[in-house]
Amino acid sequence: MKINIKILISVIAFFSLISCQQNKKDVDNENSEITKEAEHEEEIPTVAALTQEQIKAVGITLGTIENRNLTASIKANGALRVPNNNKANATSLYGGVIKTLKVQLGDYVRKGQVIATIENPQFIQLQEEYLTIGSRMLLADQELQRQRELQEGNAGALKNLQSATAEMNSLRARKASLQRQIQLMGINPAKISAANLKSALTVISPVSGTVSNEFAKIGSYVDVSSPVVEIVDNSLIHLDLQIFEKDLPMVKEGQLVHFTLTNNPATSYTAKVFNIGSSFEDESKTVAVHCNVTGNKQGLIDGMNISAMIGIGTAKTAAVPNEAIAEADGKYYIFAQTNKKPEENHKHEAGEKHSEAEENSINFEKIEVAKGVSEVGYTAITSVKEIPTGTKIVTKGTFFVNAKLSNSGGHEH
Repeated sequence: MKINIKILISVIAFFSLISCQQNKKDVDNENSEITKEAEHEEEIPTVAALTQEQIKAVGITLGTIENRNLTASIKANGALRVPNNNKANATSLYGGVIKTLKVQLGDYVRKGQVIATIENPQFIQLQEEYLTIGSRMLLADQELQRQRELQEGNAGALKNLQSATAEMNSLRARKASLQRQIQLMGINPAKISAANLKSALTVISPVSGTVSNEFAKIGSYVDVSSPVVEIVDNSLIHLDLQIFEKDLPMVKEGQLVHFTLTNNPATSYTAKVFNIGSSFEDESKTVAVHCNVTGNKQGLIDGMNISAMIGIGTAKTAAVPNEAIAEADGKYYIFAQTNKKPEENHKHEAGEKHSEAEENSINFEKIEVAKGVSEVGYTAITSVKEIPTGTKIVTKGTFFVNAKLSNSGGHEH
C-alpha cells in the first residue's frame, strides 16, 4: 500500500499545532493561578468591620486623639548605690579565731547586735593583769606613804620618794589602759573576778542594715584588718545616673525620675534628682547625677543596674489612653474609624448584596504609631500616617478589634 507523503505531513503538522496551543493554555492557566495566590498572600487586612451589637457586647468605647500636657523626658542608664556612711564592716579590735557566726547573707541586723564570737588566750591574760594590778597598786601606795613620812622627818632620801611616786603613777596609767582595753573587748571591768574570766569576745554590728557579704567562717583567724561581714543600710539607697554632655543643661535638681531594674523591667520605681556632678566620669563624657529613691524600695540592692527616664518639663503632645494602643509583632497600633471598606477576600461575588447588619457596621483602620512617654493613664503617640483632627478612635477594646481583623484574613464564601 502506498502512503501519500503530503497527506501524512499535513496530518502531523495539524496535531502538532493543536498540542502547542493546549500547552500554551495550560501554562497560562498555571501562571494565572500563581499570580492569584501571590496576590492573596500579599493581602494584609487593615480594615475591620464591627456591628453595633458587637461593639456594645464587647464594651468598645470611642474617643479622639487628645493634645495633653505630658512630661518630656530624657533616657539615662546608671546603677543603685548606697553612700559609704551607710555601709560598714563588722570587725574585731583584737585578733582571734571565729568560734560562732550568728548571721547569714541577707539577714537584717540591728546596730549593736552580736554578729560573731572570737577566742584568744590573750584575752584571759589581760583580765588577769587587771585583777593583779590592784594588789600591786595597794603595795605601791603604802610604800609611797612611808617615803613621804620619812622625808618629812628628814630620815629618808629624796630619790626614794621620787621612785615610789613614779612607780605609783606608772601603775595608775597601766590600770587605766587595761580598763579601757577591757571595755573595748565588751567586758565590764567592774564585774571581772577570778571566777568569771572570759576567753571569747563578741563582734557587734556598727550599723543597722542587711548583711551583704561574708568574709569569715568558723575557725578562721580575724583581726582589725580582717572584717567578719559587710552590712549595708539600703534605706538611703540612691541612683547614680550617667548623663551625656548634650543632655546635661536640661537636668535640674528636684526633677522626677522613673526607673526600672535591668533584670526586672516590669516594676517601676521613682526617685528625685538631688545633686548634679561637676566633672566628667573618666573618659565616658558623662556626668554623674545623683537621685534619692522615693516611695517603694523593696528589692533594691546596692550595685543593681537600672534604666531611667528623667522628667525635664511638660510639653503638649498627641496622646491616647494606654488601652487604645494594641501591640502586634513588636509594633504598636491604634484603630481609627474610617469610610474605607474591609478587604473582601472574595466574600462578596459580583451581584451578591450586603446584609443589613453589614450595612450598619462601623469600619476601623489599623494605623501604626510610635509610642512616647506614658503618664497618668495616657501615652504620647506619633502616627506613621496623617490622621485628620477629630477622627474617632477605639479607646477601649482594641484587643477585640485586632483579633477581629486577624480573623478576617482568610477566604470567606
